[in-house]
Amino acid sequence: MASVSYHISSLLEKMTSTDKDFRFMATNDLMMELQKDSIKLDEDSEKKVVKMLLKLLEDKNGEVQNLAVKCLGPLVGKVKEYQVETIVDTLCTNMLSDKEQLRDISSIGLKTVISELPPASTGSTMTANVCKKITAQLTGAIGKQEDVSVQLEALDILSDMLSRLGGTLYSFHSSILNCLLPQLTSPRLAVRKRAIIALGHLVLTCSGNIFSELTEHLLAELKKNESTSTTRTYIQCVAGISRQAGHRIGEHLEKIIPLIVQYCNVEDDELREYCFQAFESFVRRCPKEIDPHIPNVMGLCLKYITFDPNYNYDNEEEEEEEMMETENGEDEEQESDDEYSDDDDISWKVRRSAAKCLEALVSSRHDLLQDFYKTLSPVLISRFKEREENVKADIFSAYISLLKQTLPIQSWLHASDASGKDDIPLTMLQNQVPSIVKALHKQLKEKSIKSRQGCFSLLTELANVLPGCLADHIPALVPGIVFSLADKSSSSNMRIDTLSFLHVLLCNHQPEVFHPHIKSLLPPVVTCIGDPFYKITSEALLVTQQLVKVIRPLDKSCTFDAKPYVKDLFPGTLKRLKAADIDQEVKERAISCMGQIIYNLGDHLSTDLQPTLKIFLERLKNEITRLTTVKALTLIASSPLKIDLRPILGEGFPILASFLRKNQRALKLSTLTALDILVKNYSDSLKPAMIESVLTELPALITENDMHVSQVAIMFLTTLAKVYPSCISKISGSILAEIFQLVHLPLLQGGALNAIIDFFQALVLTKTATMGYSELMKQLTAPIYSSGSAGASVTLHKQAYYSVAKCVAALSSACPKEAPATVNQFIQDVKNSKSSSAVKVLAFLSLAEMGRTTNLSAQRELKTVILEAFTSPSEEVKSAASYALGNISVGNLKEYLPFMLKEIGSQPKRQYLLLHSLKEVISSSPANGLKPYVEDIWALLFKHCECTEEGTRNVVAECLGKLTLVNPSELLPRLKKQLSSGSPHARSTVVTAVKFTIADQPQPIDALLKGCIGDFLKTLQDPDLNVRRVALAMFNSAAHNKPSLIRDLLNTVLPSLYNETKVRRELIREVEMGPFKHTVDDGLDVRKAAFECMYTLLESCLDRLDIYEYLNHVEDGLKDHYDIRMLTFIMLARLSTLCPNAMLQRLERLIEPLRATCSTKVKAGSVKQEFEKQDELKRSAMRAVAALLTIPEVEKSPAMAEFSSQIRSSPETASLFESIQKDSASLPTPDSMDMS
Repeated sequence: MASVSYHISSLLEKMTSTDKDFRFMATNDLMMELQKDSIKLDEDSEKKVVKMLLKLLEDKNGEVQNLAVKCLGPLVGKVKEYQVETIVDTLCTNMLSDKEQLRDISSIGLKTVISELPPASTGSTMTANVCKKITAQLTGAIGKQEDVSVQLEALDILSDMLSRLGGTLYSFHSSILNCLLPQLTSPRLAVRKRAIIALGHLVLTCSGNIFSELTEHLLAELKKNESTSTTRTYIQCVAGISRQAGHRIGEHLEKIIPLIVQYCNVEDDELREYCFQAFESFVRRCPKEIDPHIPNVMGLCLKYITFDPNYNYDNEEEEEEEMMETENGEDEEQESDDEYSDDDDISWKVRRSAAKCLEALVSSRHDLLQDFYKTLSPVLISRFKEREENVKADIFSAYISLLKQTLPIQSWLHASDASGKDDIPLTMLQNQVPSIVKALHKQLKEKSIKSRQGCFSLLTELANVLPGCLADHIPALVPGIVFSLADKSSSSNMRIDTLSFLHVLLCNHQPEVFHPHIKSLLPPVVTCIGDPFYKITSEALLVTQQLVKVIRPLDKSCTFDAKPYVKDLFPGTLKRLKAADIDQEVKERAISCMGQIIYNLGDHLSTDLQPTLKIFLERLKNEITRLTTVKALTLIASSPLKIDLRPILGEGFPILASFLRKNQRALKLSTLTALDILVKNYSDSLKPAMIESVLTELPALITENDMHVSQVAIMFLTTLAKVYPSCISKISGSILAEIFQLVHLPLLQGGALNAIIDFFQALVLTKTATMGYSELMKQLTAPIYSSGSAGASVTLHKQAYYSVAKCVAALSSACPKEAPATVNQFIQDVKNSKSSSAVKVLAFLSLAEMGRTTNLSAQRELKTVILEAFTSPSEEVKSAASYALGNISVGNLKEYLPFMLKEIGSQPKRQYLLLHSLKEVISSSPANGLKPYVEDIWALLFKHCECTEEGTRNVVAECLGKLTLVNPSELLPRLKKQLSSGSPHARSTVVTAVKFTIADQPQPIDALLKGCIGDFLKTLQDPDLNVRRVALAMFNSAAHNKPSLIRDLLNTVLPSLYNETKVRRELIREVEMGPFKHTVDDGLDVRKAAFECMYTLLESCLDRLDIYEYLNHVEDGLKDHYDIRMLTFIMLARLSTLCPNAMLQRLERLIEPLRATCSTKVKAGSVKQEFEKQDELKRSAMRAVAALLTIPEVEKSPAMAEFSSQIRSSPETASLFESIQKDSASLPTPDSMDMS
């Protein structure tokens, strides 16, 4: 301790030296000391340091002053509160001094101190006291001061304080307001501007009363309209407040908007500009409240975007032609200079603010797209000729916004139901394309780079939104493209933009439309390949790669002769391919581009081909370029031109084989694909030794750790088995052992399983001695047979039985002669009472897989064997037998289906299993096969639809739903009729059946469903709880898989849906369990289903929801039961990305329940589950908070700031929160959580 104070006192001594360098160094050393966390000052040292630094602030030397100010920051946290107050007092007094330099340094000092004060939520009183001191002095200074520069500094510091610590100054808010309002009429504009900024920070944290007082004042002043200049200021102030706290100004809009509309008609351009800025901030920040005024605002914008009183656009069309020829149009203008100078013309500001307001409208109101295309689009297109560059840029960006809104949503949701409604804007746009091109194509040759870039970005967006729409206009666009690429004065960005537009254009249009223009397009692109700037080169290589496909499309016949262009394309690309000392991106693109050239034009390269392929070999050996080269070789090997690769195969194949050992996953996958193509297309040029080098690498790739790589490796093995049956005998046992290992895994399904099945079929057909049918069968089924006999504990997962059964069936279908014996063997296994249940399950599943494709009716015993198994004690055997019966029936409906229906009718005990078999039959049989039996099945199912067992009812419902798909036009109306039937059980079965008719793929039933789904959804108001629950499940399925069915019904359905989110007291009952009372909420499942529907609607029908109404119910959910809170937390996270503005408006109300969750403690004696539940809730709430924090501008909300500092102040919540933020940063965007 002593040493620190000694060290500091020696520094203080040096600070009094007359030599400025001594003072400078000592202050610098002091700053270093203060920045150390470990430093502790005793009271005496504190006093001395503070006194010294304040003295140095008045030092003659500017550098010493600057350092002294910097020391104040770290000092604030190290000294006692009264010392900080001394510092602040001195600084505030200095602020009012006559010396300008001292005033400046003091205001910097105050800002430094404010930025270092600990936030209020840490509980330190210092911040509050210090702020009050500063505020009192500043408001005084602002009010009384004659010197404007002092006022400006004071306003600046006040703004700083309000934005960082506004909540702490709560008691001063009204005095701050009273001090700021008069400044809005200050003679100095700069003062007004700073006052507006300070008010903007004030409204974030002030109470409702103060906010109302402020808005009342502004409204009164606006109505008075004393002078245009103050009116401008007040409108700016309204816009500023709305930008900062739009969610609060919403309720006053009714009164504000008519006033602003009135001022738009005053002849004052600046005033109009501010009016439009205010409109823009309302549109962005108060979407709900501005809704009724949108037509009005839009009308004004459209009127004033063309407002250019001092310029005559009318006779432009004729003049343009003459101007082009003479180019001396300047003479005429000289004379008119005296009358009117262009510098006074600020009408462009009005046009610019109108354009920005339109952009805000377009980007926030997706639902008005059709109106926009009717009224707004033609006006914007007519304004592309705007003479003022900045305005033109904003008009372009408004139009690009419009195009982005029109972009059809390419997701699985909408792909399946391209309802006509979404196409109307696209058709309207299609009709406007000619006028867009007409307005732009002349500008593509203007001198101004900015407007050309604007044109290209607009055209790029257009080509993306409507692929193919520019096909007829290519002749108009090509000269502009060539001009921008060849123009010497073009900046590099200009060229890059042009090239990327050309790339989009080439990708989105048919090759034929470019053929007449290749002659003019190719040379400038090739010149760009040679450009010294790497970004241009790499963009040009991308374009060239696309051009090659266009010049000679191999997938269709084409009359265009590509030969003359090869000599242009090839050398430029080759030069870049050879260069070793260029940018990585250029290297990769040169390789891809050359690959494409060889793929499409390899037969025109004659002697150049082999040397080029040799370069590819070199690139294969280089770690940086190997992946790209493997992909390029894959492309070349698949070329229909049969490129001769023999010269490089000998050396290349072993290199490829070595890549399979590398750690890089993408490289392994690409290499396997390349090897696969090479083996298929170049089998005659490969030596056995080459193939063996690859075979040795394969066992290591087939593992459960990476199913995808295993799948690709097995597909490659299948190719080998087909192309080189001889080399298969060399496949060591290890590869097979790995594959069998995979088959017995629980995870195997989908692509990997199909790959294995194909491989086994190919393998059996190679007739290799050690890998015949019986050998493979034995190895496949061994683990299952052995597990029963030795009583070993090798239990396989249920999924593994299905996988083995599928492989068995595949082998049998590849060797039909062997199949009957296998079937017999399985039947014996089942009959044998000594067989373990595992063996029986496998036998039934294998019979099922075989029976689905082949007719097993020759086996007389099958029916009895299966029915006997229905009484087996083992559940697994029962369900396998029911699966088998269903699938065997698919293979022979005539024999088995009537038998099954008879059994269902006569065997009440086996009903459930038999119905499962029936479900298999209905799901897997072709529709026309089932038609003759539909009536019988239908009648039978309706006998069972009122069963008390819910499990049975669900199976009946699934059968009904899938059966309806067989003949929808007749059966759907019948289902509808059943809705009016008496019992709730029957209704719930019918509604669930409808759920099973909805699939995410387009189906013939869709149109019929759309017509009557409304009737089924009426069950959302059913008196029976259970019926309402299944109705919600059906609605959820529709919203998830086929939103178009319900989009138009939302107005009627949403009230019923929201109604189900409420907690119903009458459904909560108390159950006595021994000495304990336990509450049971029967309504919980229905509420859960309702919230799940709400979540799904976010993904598919967001544009049809009134988000504020929606949020009211989310708020209720945040206070509900554990399960529902978990769901609503996820909804909050999703809403933060989908509609951040609405979330900002509701923050205060949403944070409370989150805060309650994060601070709840579990009672000490609770069970472990309670702790885990609470922990999971906390994590989920924190995830929601982390998502809320990603909303732009959320940090301005005092409630949020306080809450997040509260989280960070407690060590356990802080560490939890940090880990969650790390997780969410590493995750991909939380797109859709599957809830179906």
